[in-house]
Amino acid sequence: MPRGDKSAYTPKQKRKAEHIEESYEERGIGAEEAAARAWATVNKQSGGGEKSGFGRKKSASSKAAARRDSARRAVATKHGHSPNRGTAAARKKRTHVR
Repeated sequence: MPRGDKSAYTPKQKRKAEHIEESYEERGIGAEEAAARAWATVNKQSGGGEKSGFGRKKSASSKAAARRDSARRAVATKHGHSPNRGTAAARKKRTHVR
């Protein structure tokens, strides 16, 4: 799908973006900038262009929770807390014989 192609968006997402775009234009934002902001808002709220269908769509809150969990794990790794660290250390102690 080429950049800027809106075919993957549902009709509801397209209506929402149009309404948001009109609101920005009423506030004096240029048409091109208003469109960009509107689609950015729709993407943030719904997780991007997705066709509806059974099993295809995760809720926005589910995606947000996954992002939070991923960020938490990344910070832990950055600070030297590997998810397997405790297990490996315990294993090392058990196998190390003096």
